[in-house]
Amino acid sequence: MDYASFFSDRLSSLHKEGRYRVFANLERVSGKHPKAVYRDPLTGKAREITVWCSNDYLGMGQNVSVQQAMANAALEQGAGVGGTRNISGTNQLHVELERELAELHGKEAGLIFTSGYVSNLAALGTLAANLKDCLIFSDRLNHASMIEAMRWARAEKVIFEHNDMADLESKLRQADPDRPKIIAFESCYSMEGDFAPIGTICDLAEKYGALTYLDEVHAVGLYGLHGGGVSERDQEAHRIDVIEGTLAKAFGCMGGYIAANSDIVDFVRSYASAFIFTTALPPSLTAGALQAVRHLKASQQERLRLQERAATLKSKLRAAQLPFMMSESHIVPVLVGDARRCREASDILLEDFNIYVQPINYPTVPRGTERLRFTPGPMHTDEDMDQLVAALQATWDRLSLSQAA
Repeated sequence: MDYASFFSDRLSSLHKEGRYRVFANLERVSGKHPKAVYRDPLTGKAREITVWCSNDYLGMGQNVSVQQAMANAALEQGAGVGGTRNISGTNQLHVELERELAELHGKEAGLIFTSGYVSNLAALGTLAANLKDCLIFSDRLNHASMIEAMRWARAEKVIFEHNDMADLESKLRQADPDRPKIIAFESCYSMEGDFAPIGTICDLAEKYGALTYLDEVHAVGLYGLHGGGVSERDQEAHRIDVIEGTLAKAFGCMGGYIAANSDIVDFVRSYASAFIFTTALPPSLTAGALQAVRHLKASQQERLRLQERAATLKSKLRAAQLPFMMSESHIVPVLVGDARRCREASDILLEDFNIYVQPINYPTVPRGTERLRFTPGPMHTDEDMDQLVAALQATWDRLSLSQAA
């Protein structure tokens, strides 16, 4: 086989389709979020840009108390933990963070992982692989990490149409009543910005004897009185069997977790290879996440400001007749509909207007629905938004893009 040609041809295809991923070289500047320093890949020159697609939704990655907690932990305990959780890698910070996360979601126990991707792969995959003849009902728009978990588990998967409860019930009705079942879904879908009907899904799970597995990655810290996510906001958390979340978005650090009853958590802890054989989170990240969770459990300020900023941006986009996809959440997608044009629009915004937003192309979203995904945060000002809208209008005119969403 001509290996060199294989790899070269595949990469060329990505370039031709406009789907080749380009990594922007960004240096976040402490205290200036959402500003960052961008380094040109050709000249190496640096300039300040405004980031509009950060998953650090609340700017907690630069919260002074979080930074201080991380610095103190690194100085007191060192850079890493020195092992897996089972072999010398568990410390008091891990124990406290898992306890805090369990309490956040009203569950008996929590378990932390090195990322949200790993937590889905480990938890959902382990449950599906070990429940004999398990059948997973998966929302069509579930995240790649959940899809990979199902693939790894080799469990039978039934896809229901996105947030379509009639379709879900029809498929549940056809399943063997005695067969183990898991309904896997998200609370806030990151590319659409819409919410799942959690209560209805719980009703169906109870009616047809299924476990519920809820990914709250894009909602923890952002919704609910204490930041417990959409399930807390909707007062449905107690009905969910497994809640999965991340420490890398609203909490501004890194890592993932699950919260559930003690037996389920202990089962995953005992059987999940992706947990057992992975080095544990370092003290600095664990301490930072712990402080962020505690801060957002008590503070409403960041959440309220985020929602106001998102509503303001949507209003400005609507007034400018730009094709944003109306969402219920803090996520604001603007439709382009073509991978190459989406890449071109992103490049123009960065090069000509010092605005960074990453193009979202297939396979993250279906072909023909390519978009720019904006995540306004508490620190984006009205001036930032006015500059963004003007830049988008100029870009749309230059590329002759449609203004119909």
